Amino acid sequence: QVQLVESGGGLMQPGGSLRLSCAASGRTRSNYAMGWFRQAPGKEREFVAAINWRGRSTYVADSVKGRLTISRDNAKNTMYLQMNSLKPEETAVYYCAAKEVTVFSGSYYTDVGDYDYWGQGTQVTVSS
Repeated sequence: QVQLVESGGGLMQPGGSLRLSCAASGRTRSNYAMGWFRQAPGKEREFVAAINWRGRSTYVADSVKGRLTISRDNAKNTMYLQMNSLKPEETAVYYCAAKEVTVFSGSYYTDVGDYDYWGQGTQVTVSS
């Protein structure tokens, strides 16, 4: 079991920047591939970015490439999403997720159904 808590969301004008954090606790000595997803009102949860358990491989959705960056610091049990040049259509609740993997895994995952654990979400609002 691992517990995930997102933080860092808030209100930002278009073009602004935010950094989201996801802190893990519990069974943190296990290995977890992780990801960020977002869900706008009335819409399905959408993939944003993913990272493998060592942090050596990342993948981001085409819609955010060049503006959003995923990273992790396993010594701090924390994953990050740096968001730059934010757009109003990116207003959503942002969720972090974790999938337990073996020590040999170099994989990342992009589907909601791939993940075992989810945080409670943090609201990001981009508006003038």
